[in-house]
Amino acid sequence: MAKNPMRVLVTGAAGQIGYALVPMIARGVMLGPDQPVILHMLDIEPAAEALNGVKMELVDAAFPLLKGVVATSDVVEACKDVNIAVMVGGFPRKEGMERKDVMSKNVSIYKAQASALEKHAAPNCKVLVVANPANTNALILKEFAPSIPEKNITCLTRLDHNRALGQISERLKVHVSDVKNAIIWGNHSSTQYPDVNHATVASNSGEKPVREIVADDNWLNSEFITTVQQRGAAIIKARKLSSALSAASSACDHIRDWVLGTPKGTWVSMGVHSDGSYGIQKGLIYSFPVTCENGEWSIVQGLKIDEFSRAKMDATAKELVEEKSLAYSCLN
Repeated sequence: MAKNPMRVLVTGAAGQIGYALVPMIARGVMLGPDQPVILHMLDIEPAAEALNGVKMELVDAAFPLLKGVVATSDVVEACKDVNIAVMVGGFPRKEGMERKDVMSKNVSIYKAQASALEKHAAPNCKVLVVANPANTNALILKEFAPSIPEKNITCLTRLDHNRALGQISERLKVHVSDVKNAIIWGNHSSTQYPDVNHATVASNSGEKPVREIVADDNWLNSEFITTVQQRGAAIIKARKLSSALSAASSACDHIRDWVLGTPKGTWVSMGVHSDGSYGIQKGLIYSFPVTCENGEWSIVQGLKIDEFSRAKMDATAKELVEEKSLAYSCLN
């Protein structure tokens, strides 16, 4: 029996990430090859003409799963009855801007969008925040959309997770699908901690620990970590534009695993509401290893944390506490 369409909102849809993301959603990459979708695309008024161009292209692509397109600069119309919201739109940091200036702009954007989701989204709407500072934008959204369950508001660290898997696969010259269970702890920023202490690589004789196969702790504890932390900056330097294709792809991965479930024995990284696990302050939006089943995520428990990891996890948590206090000061 045919499924009812799901309504998926993409904010900032005329931008680079939005342009890469909407065809992936329309093709079934996010919700599966048998799930029809209605795309809701929101962007600011100055981008309305470009947004209409994206809508024209979606029509021209004749995607069988795409059952409708709403393209608008009206936040209420954009949020109406949406089941999934991918918050790509935000105010980027420009040259000469202080962190507080960027935070202040994003706080006002996310406050307005949270209120619209609160009033107009479908019950049990799932929200993924992509725009930076992603963890703190998600925190603000949670604050101003109190009726959306806190477990339904997440931020994107899957891009960093996928980058970590990619670095290991390149180092070992194995397929990326043979590497699993890396972890991104903390903030989607240069303080994040890419951790491979529990990651494995598939081999002819079964799964082996990444540390054992790489056999180079110095590389894993230094260059590997900084490469993943600074990959976004490296791409900007190379492309003269920020990551769009990989960000869009990882947003699809994040939602797909959340809605359809993670494979047995595999976890992924998601920025989620901390319940105090691993000593992380409750209420922060912090990236943890999670498994997903029946549309719900659960933090993987009981992983052994060594001293090196503990220090890195605490440092990125400290940055999130500082960001939270900066964001809340912008509310006054």
